[in-house]
Amino acid sequence: MPDTRQRLLACFLAIFPDLKESELERASVYTLGNWDSIATLNLVAVVEEEFGVRLEPEEIEDLRSFDLYLARLSDTHG
Repeated sequence: MPDTRQRLLACFLAIFPDLKESELERASVYTLGNWDSIATLNLVAVVEEEFGVRLEPEEIEDLRSFDLYLARLSDTHG
C-alpha cells in the first residue's frame, strides 16, 4: 500500500499532469499559475475520494500547498 505522500502525489498528478514529482512536492497556489478555483475543486474531490475523508469548506481555504495537504492527511491517516 502506497504511503500517504505517494498517494497524495498521485492526486496532485491527476490535476497537474505536466509537473514532475519534485515540482509537485513544492506546489502551492503561489507557485502554480494553473492552480485556480477549478483546480482546487478538482483536487479536493480527488483527495476526498482517494483518502475517504471529507474536507470542510473552511479548511479547504487553508489547504494552499502540497505540504499543507500532506500535514492534514497525515493527521488523519498517520
